[in-house]
Amino acid sequence: MSPSRKLPTRRGKDLDITFDGRVVPCHEGDTVAAALLIAGIHEFGTTRDGDPRQPFCNMGTCFDCAVTIDGRPLIRACITPVRNGMDVTSTKGY
Repeated sequence: MSPSRKLPTRRGKDLDITFDGRVVPCHEGDTVAAALLIAGIHEFGTTRDGDPRQPFCNMGTCFDCAVTIDGRPLIRACITPVRNGMDVTSTKGY
């Protein structure tokens, strides 16, 4: 068996977004879903019945990660890259 290799990596520059008014530090190149999950935020909104929603497929097909970004509803967090100052809010009742 060959030894494992660690490839060099470089994080993107430091950015901040907000989620429901909370500042979330992240890095350029992160998706909104990745930034929220890394920050310990696992509930991105609720269903019509009030059940929590969170990322499921992480490839943009299920819409369970849908959030409102800068006033635009139903944006898929798992395929949307972060931008500095982005305002993200949870989606209630979708």
